[in-house]
Amino acid sequence: MSPDVGAGHSIDDTDTGPEAGTSELLVTGEMTLLGRIMPASNSTYFCRLGRGDSAVRAVYKPVSGERPLWDFVDGTLAAREYAAWLVSESLGWAVVPPTVLRDGVHGPGMVQLWCEPDETVAPVDLVPDGPVPAGMLHVLDAFDGDDHPVMLVHEDSAALRRMALFDIVVNNTDRKGGHVLAMPDGHRYGVDHGVCFHVDDKLRTVLWGWQGLPLADEEAGALGMLIDRLTADLGDELADLLTTAEITAVRRRLERLLGARRFPRPSSGWPAIPWPAF
Repeated sequence: MSPDVGAGHSIDDTDTGPEAGTSELLVTGEMTLLGRIMPASNSTYFCRLGRGDSAVRAVYKPVSGERPLWDFVDGTLAAREYAAWLVSESLGWAVVPPTVLRDGVHGPGMVQLWCEPDETVAPVDLVPDGPVPAGMLHVLDAFDGDDHPVMLVHEDSAALRRMALFDIVVNNTDRKGGHVLAMPDGHRYGVDHGVCFHVDDKLRTVLWGWQGLPLADEEAGALGMLIDRLTADLGDELADLLTTAEITAVRRRLERLLGARRFPRPSSGWPAIPWPAF
């Protein structure tokens, strides 16, 4: 179901994370476009919300700038971005930066708090073929543009592990390395969730380092709590953003995860890695 994105769906005013106090600005702050973010398949803008010292920077993706896709209903990507944030918050893992649906300069769309990453840190990386660097997990072997053997690796961190589980739950079909933001405090944010929640299994991600490994008790507990919330407040909120079949598919993926109690392995019926990977 397509939401009324002009209605100002907002984050909880009780937010106490590092971005506490930005809720009202994300929803109602006067928007000033500062530039267009390139390259991006859909219209994506860097903007300022509010004025003076209290202003915040954000990413704005208007529905009017969404490129039609063969496997997703037109005009639903902004709603999927917001739905991904709702799931992230329900898990308590803060995988997705604070996100709202609101009107903007180019009409209704998704607005997400800009989070400046530490560019010196690469949570996902291509490294020369050889021993896997300490603290990293191997994903695959490949060749670079000069035909040199390289390895795709990613951090073996709790934050990235939670992001990998989150991607399984929301059925993220485009977790590229560039969609992982390394925050200076060690947190990891994931961005670009417009192509999530399809009813068919379409998981494509660079975060395969834990495939086949058992879930931790804390992870299983959070996933179980998410199932409960799907029949309560979260389910009600998602009903304005996704179809009934898509919400049912979320529950099915959660039940499958908890039934196996381990990370899945890539499926042979769908490309496991997005291309390009960054």
